[in-house]
Amino acid sequence: MKLLDFAEKLQLEIMTEKDEDIELDINGAYVGDLLSIVMGKAKEKNVWITIQTHLNILAVAELIDISVIIIAEDMEISDDTINKAKEIGMPLLKSKEDAYKIACRLNEMGI
Repeated sequence: MKLLDFAEKLQLEIMTEKDEDIELDINGAYVGDLLSIVMGKAKEKNVWITIQTHLNILAVAELIDISVIIIAEDMEISDDTINKAKEIGMPLLKSKEDAYKIACRLNEMGI
């Protein structure tokens, strides 16, 4: 699925890249905020839903090979995090909804 289509279906704001040609390879989702647990439980090519916004989320996402990070609850994301996400090519999206509602929408999409 194209990043732009994914963001539109979930009503997400794209914080990093608006290139509609970016193809997302997604095989599931993980919801979590404690980085050590995410490192042990999230799977490669997952969508990761979190309220964490600091730079360390990008290191965890790269380590696991997360497909896209969704920041829930309209949490403020620093320019440092956004710029680093752009630098490493990690799609970073933002939602006003809570993690539960985002997860329900993903489930409706078959993810």
